[in-house]
Parts: sequence; C-alpha cells; structure tokens
Amino acid sequence: MRVFAFLCLVFEAAGQVTTSQYDNARTGANLHETVLTPQNVNARQFGKIFSFRVDGDIYAQPLYLPAVEIPGKGVHNVLFIATEHDSVYAFDADGKTTEPLWHVNFLTPGAHTVSASDVQCPFITPEIGITPTPAIDLPTGTLYVLARTKEGRGALSGNRFVQRLHALAITTGVEKFGGPTEIKASGFDPLRELPRAGLLLANDQVYLTWASSCDVPTYHGWVMSYDAHTLAQTTAFNTSPDAEESGTWQGDAAPAADEQGNVFVVTGNGKFDAAPTGRDYGDSVLKLGRGLQVADYFTPHDQARLNAADADLGSGGPVLLPGHLLLVGGKGGVLYVLDRDHLGKYRPDDARDGLDTVRLHDMFGAPAYWNGHVYVQASNDVLKDFSLDHGKLVGPVASGTQRFIDPGATPAISANGSRNGIVWILESKGWRSPDRPAVLHAYDAANVAREIYNSEQVSGRDRAGKCLRFAVPTVVNGRVYVGAKSEVDVYGLLPAAPAK
Repeated sequence: MRVFAFLCLVFEAAGQVTTSQYDNARTGANLHETVLTPQNVNARQFGKIFSFRVDGDIYAQPLYLPAVEIPGKGVHNVLFIATEHDSVYAFDADGKTTEPLWHVNFLTPGAHTVSASDVQCPFITPEIGITPTPAIDLPTGTLYVLARTKEGRGALSGNRFVQRLHALAITTGVEKFGGPTEIKASGFDPLRELPRAGLLLANDQVYLTWASSCDVPTYHGWVMSYDAHTLAQTTAFNTSPDAEESGTWQGDAAPAADEQGNVFVVTGNGKFDAAPTGRDYGDSVLKLGRGLQVADYFTPHDQARLNAADADLGSGGPVLLPGHLLLVGGKGGVLYVLDRDHLGKYRPDDARDGLDTVRLHDMFGAPAYWNGHVYVQASNDVLKDFSLDHGKLVGPVASGTQRFIDPGATPAISANGSRNGIVWILESKGWRSPDRPAVLHAYDAANVAREIYNSEQVSGRDRAGKCLRFAVPTVVNGRVYVGAKSEVDVYGLLPAAPAK
C-alpha cells in the first residue's frame, strides 16, 4: 500500500488522466500541463506526430498514466484506449513503439459485439462494445471497464445480450477481483439500456449509469454502484420505477462526485412526479447519497414542456464548481447555475430556476471550468467564455468566430495552474451527416476569440481520422490524444528543424 501511495504522488506530479473530463468534479481541466502553451501551439511548431491503429471506434476518452512498469517491457508512460470492438489497449504514450504494450478483447468464442440493428439506433455504428470512458484506481492499479456483448445460446435459443463490469490490472490487462461481473437488476434490460456516461470511481465504489438507444422502449434510467474491490453490486437505483425513460446519458459526460461523496447525475426525457410524493425523476439533476438515495434534486419549472419537446436536460452532464456550485445545461438551451447544497427541487410556478440562468443553444456534454471562467461550446454556436462571479455567469466576456454544428462539443482545458490556459475542442459532425475528419481546435483561454491552431491548417500533415460525436481530447504531458474511427491521433510539438 505504501508503494501505491508513493506512485499516486509520482503520477500527480507528472500529470495523469484517470477519469472522464480529468477529475470527479468534471471540470474538464488538466492543471499540470507544463509543455504546451499559447505561445508554442501553432501550425509552425505543433502538429500530428504519430498515430495508433485499433480495432474499433473510440467513443471513450483516452486515459493516461506516467511511469508504469509493464512486465518484461520496462517503464512506460501509458495511454489506455477502449474501443467499440470490445477491446482495451495499453500503448506507449510517447510513441516509442506503435505496437500495444498489452491488448485484451472481451469477445470470447460465441460472443460478438452488439450491432446498430440490434438496438434499432444508427448513432453508434456498425458495432457497440465499450462506449463509456473507463476509470482508473491508482491505489490498486486497476482499470474499470463496462462492456457489452451478444452471446449465442444455440440455434434454438437465440442470442443473449450481456453487459459486464471488468476490472483490469493496469500493467497487464489481466482480470482482477474475480471479475468480470454481469450487470443485473430487476427490470434492467441489457439490450435496451445503453451506457454512455463515463464511469465514476468514488467512495471505493464504481458508479455506472444507463439511458436508451434512440429512445427505443422499454428502458429506464439507472445508477448502480459496485464495490471497487470485490465487484459485488451494492446498490441499484432506478430513476423511473413507476414509469419509464428518464435515462442518464449526459452527452457522454460522466457523473460527478463532491468531497462528501455525494454523486450527481442528470436525467433525460421522462415523467416527473417526485413532487410531491412520486418516485420518477424526468429532466432532473439528482444529488445521491453514498447509498444512492435521493438527498436533493433540481427540476426545471418547465419540465413538462421540455419533456414534450424532446428538449431533455439530460443531454448535459454536471460540472461542480468552487463555492458549492453546480453547472448544467441540456437540449432546452438553458445553462443553469445551482447551489449544490440546496438544489431547489421543483417549483412549477417560479421561473427563477437556480442561482442564475443563461440562454444559449442546445447543449450536449458539459462545459469546462478554469481560473474563474466557464467555457461552453453549444450546438450551432461559437465557443463562449463566461466569467463566474458570486454564483452569476457574466458575459460572454469573449467568443470564438467559428460556429460548430449540432451537437457542439465538450471542451477540454490544459494549463499550468493559473497560467498558459488553452481551450481544446474536437469538431465532429451532425447527427445524420456523412463521415468526415475530426478537427482539433485550440484557443487561447485568455481570449477565445484567438484560435491558435486547428488540424486543418496543414491538413496534409495534421489531418485527424474520421470523427465521432461527443469525443473529448486528452491533453497531458505535452501531447493531445484524439480518439477517432479505428485510430488514435497524437499531436505535440514538432521536431525542431536542424540549424543551417
């Protein structure tokens, strides 16, 4: 245990990405970036430096650990990649070799990935395996992964759809704790329930959430917790036990956790009747205690309208801000600032939702927070920077110039503490648009009107692979890792030209 405690300190000093959006508050900010700055990120000094090929599409955010000893292969900075072909890879993050350090695949004989036709939804295609961002537990050296499979039971019995939680050793990919464990709960349908939001590791528990594929019935919103050391299920919470829907997908952003161990999730379209005495929480922010009991909640005053218009709050994920604040925005186009100690519950006759609201375009995923500023990339809108002042959003104090199509993006921030902030955004494609290259954009966080780089400026050198919606770049240790269709593109400072 002392060895792992020391490793945790080493990792923190060197920079690490162990969870979706960089931390459990889901700020989207890596504050330990000492290499990349607004001065050296430009098309002359920065670009694509290598790529990794993988066996499937990458919706999960890449994770990163420095100085990991791989048996028989030495010490490496390691990039962890999960694919829709039910594979997990560990790569040398510096590109010393493009062959994986280890690779595991969960498709045992007779098992296949789930197809888009199986779930009757075209938005993850052609196959569905691992979608949510995994989570890493440093003290035990464990990578937690949620995977889906379709398993044959013989010609007369048809297929069985299964979801399993895996716990893998970060050094080898070997299963730990007697895993994997199959996901089960009364009323849980492993075919209809789609896990998109990233995994949350808190309170020595792994928290998992589910929503739907294209609202195909019947589904519920689920939040389940599993003991991180035994993989035993500890709680299963249904957000709509007396109705249906109310899924937790959050535009692939992950649930958040505060210092007290409370878990925050956002639900989508569905019936709301929790006020005064019901148990169904459509279009709501839920504050869940360690046992996943509802400790508090927020539901917009116009929830019925949002539900009827498919303008669900649950397309966005929660971001926890200093001062006990919570930020969330969804397809209704309203960004809410809430007091997470007193979320506000449901007040249908009072249009003053929360501490503050800002009207924008539809939002998917989450904003990012850095240095007193909130960065939002809504659908069909430009990047906007708001200053946070005593629970109020001021501005925008600066805006980009390029309009990003639906569904917008979840920004990422790299900075060295309060200095050298850069806002990174992956431009993807519309809901039914043809495939196109992802475009990595970088903006000066001090003035987002100044785009300092994008990967199409020198397209012959820097063009990324085909884009996937809701992808979040991972920026760490002087590199930017971009997950795409069957490849990971890696960006960094270019080799210096030899002096003449």
